Amino acid sequence: MAQKKLLRFAQIKSLSNVLEYPTDIAGKWSAHFNNNHPITLELACGRGEYTIGLSALYADKNFIGVDVKGNRMYLGARRASEQSLNNAAFLRTQIEMIEQYFKEGEVDEIWITFPDPQLRTSKAKKRLTHPRFLRLYKKILKPSGIIHLKTDSPQLFHFTKIVIEKYGLTLLKENEDVYADENIDERLKIKTHYEGLDIAKSNKIFYLSFSIEKELPAIDEALYEYLKETEQNTA
Repeated sequence: MAQKKLLRFAQIKSLSNVLEYPTDIAGKWSAHFNNNHPITLELACGRGEYTIGLSALYADKNFIGVDVKGNRMYLGARRASEQSLNNAAFLRTQIEMIEQYFKEGEVDEIWITFPDPQLRTSKAKKRLTHPRFLRLYKKILKPSGIIHLKTDSPQLFHFTKIVIEKYGLTLLKENEDVYADENIDERLKIKTHYEGLDIAKSNKIFYLSFSIEKELPAIDEALYEYLKETEQNTA
């Protein structure tokens, strides 16, 4: 397995649709794609199923999968290259560094699909819908930019709803059982490798979309205390 990872890390460097820790790319993605189409990010993209699926659905938009794990990203990047999806790219970096790679207002939408829910309250700051990450997203999103969360974790779903309420964000859509919807959005039909694993054993897929229209208040400590109290009351 280690040898396979090393091989993929070597091979990924030959793929033109992969940028690893690029310098001086912020504000220049239109040059990379050779167009001025809207940009959508898939954060913690893993194998990039959403980057690939969305790019196949929308030829008039650009999609960038972001992850630090190059061996997984290689699988998606290779597949996108094989399918000649020129509107799909992959950025290898830590999500905490995301604002280094996009200028203010350069991104239209963000998809967060089946991230690690970081179930322990002590690790809440690692959740990709925690306010410390949302502040980063706000810097690169257009004012009307949308964030999508698709997860099998009821805990992450409800945590995100709490954040939306307490921080005054705008909830656009919510669905506690995506596949029970007869009029399911085509985008929500895209399935990732991790969705298939059903790690949360919830037998449901949850979805939220929301926007950040103002600066997030500095109440992170109060949020943490609320989460601790809630955890104790349900223990």
